[in-house]
Amino acid sequence: MVVSSLSLVTDSWVKVSWDEFLEVAEHSDYQHGRFYFYENYMRVEMLPVGFRHGRYNSIVSKVVSLFATLKNIKIIEATNTSFRKIGESECQPDLAFYIGDKIKFPPLNNSPVNINELAAPTLVVEVAASSINDDLGFKRLLYERLGVKEYWVMDANNHDIIALEIIDGGSRRIEESKVLPGLQISTVQEAIQRSLNQDDGEVNRWLLQIFS
Repeated sequence: MVVSSLSLVTDSWVKVSWDEFLEVAEHSDYQHGRFYFYENYMRVEMLPVGFRHGRYNSIVSKVVSLFATLKNIKIIEATNTSFRKIGESECQPDLAFYIGDKIKFPPLNNSPVNINELAAPTLVVEVAASSINDDLGFKRLLYERLGVKEYWVMDANNHDIIALEIIDGGSRRIEESKVLPGLQISTVQEAIQRSLNQDDGEVNRWLLQIFS
């Protein structure tokens, strides 16, 4: 079985078939893992999530949600949700957002969102520290293939956000969000900086002033 042979190979890309990937993804030993599949390579992330990761994750979520709320932009957020293109690819980003007037609610179940039937998320966010090169490398290619419109990588070591617009199968760095028009990436960066020594209330009040 592939599970036994790959039991120690985590946090690295391993060449497997789609069926082998599903065997690992559905195995009880990996129920707390995060799964990625692209071009017949699998990555299972089992690293513990510390306060820094969770903190930055929540701050980015607040920025996006507050901006969309105040600008009357329709948005659906999902945290640590799996998105699957059957037989081809799978991802489980830290944050995912469906944005815009035509968004549809994914089914409310515990299965990966089937993007053969539903569109890929509009915006995905990954919080990265030791995995930063991977997030800007293989995962970037994965999200380009999936059809995500915008991809943000939170560089936890440097308290920075790298925002990428995905277009025509490739990606380029941007300073203003294309899927949330008017949201400057520098605002997200400053919110992250403020969160280092300000509580959520202070950060939120500052954001409300900026967005109002």
